[in-house]
Amino acid sequence: MLKKLFRTMVASLMLATVIGAHAAEDDFPNRPITLIIPVAAGGTTDIAGRALAKQLKDELGQTVIVENRAGASGSIANAYIARAKPDGYTLVLSYEGFHTGNPVLTKDLGWDPIKDFTPIAEVIRGPHLILVPASSPAKTLQDLIDLAKEKPGTINFASSGVGSIQHLGGELFKIQTGVDIVHVPYSGAAPAMQDLLAGRINMFITTPPTAMSHLEAGTLRALAITSSQRHPKLPNIPTTAEAGLPEFQLEAWFSVFGPANMPDDVVKKLTTAMEKVITSEEFKAQMNAQGSNASYRSPDELAQIVKDDLAKWTKVVETAGITAN
Repeated sequence: MLKKLFRTMVASLMLATVIGAHAAEDDFPNRPITLIIPVAAGGTTDIAGRALAKQLKDELGQTVIVENRAGASGSIANAYIARAKPDGYTLVLSYEGFHTGNPVLTKDLGWDPIKDFTPIAEVIRGPHLILVPASSPAKTLQDLIDLAKEKPGTINFASSGVGSIQHLGGELFKIQTGVDIVHVPYSGAAPAMQDLLAGRINMFITTPPTAMSHLEAGTLRALAITSSQRHPKLPNIPTTAEAGLPEFQLEAWFSVFGPANMPDDVVKKLTTAMEKVITSEEFKAQMNAQGSNASYRSPDELAQIVKDDLAKWTKVVETAGITAN
């Protein structure tokens, strides 16, 4: 009799737990969501994340709190998400270089870019600008290449961290031009930009949002944009092809992920809300004004992009002989 009663109590408890879990999913979100930004405040990821969070509040009916967790080339943020509860309340706006470049360079990160994450949505894509301080003697891209060849090892270039697209792009630049320039990693685009403006950094390849106000103020000079076409907001900046380096093109994505094993219903609610925001005219205009392009991709599409990019960057790193050091 007691055993039967015990089994009944256990079954009831398990049923209540299941019902409670489904009720929580159906009620999602019923409290604020945290969106982790893996870099310091002020860079492209931060700008896009804050714009996304602001508009998601209207779609989800809950505040989306932006939290910057910079460091270790995005690994601090990604490791945090990989260990987070997969309930949809903790997400990350990840950057292509951190998510697919860094794992290729560093084998023991403590997280796997595929197994430990649930793809939610691609948010933006952005070409890169090849930037120098306004005080730089390089007026054109060829000037910069010539200067680097005249003084090997004396020109440095910044990145937002080891494994970032700026890092990999800088290494590709070295290979394609035959120059010897020195990599200086930072915790994000914003601190790298500060040193570029101060003249402590000679070159920075980064997405336009971080640089737009400085270009308008004349404190930075853009030598080229790493895309096949000029950007409508930057019509006077030549493409790399126009500047004499046709094969050098870089376009980075910024996408939202959650921890692995998130409930399908929660993913669907998040994806639906994000698609509405990302495809809205307001969000498109905001990103375009910053020099980036709003670019929605579904969870399945994003999952495939991650796999393809891991293969692409593996080949690049092996060809260039790049190491985490």
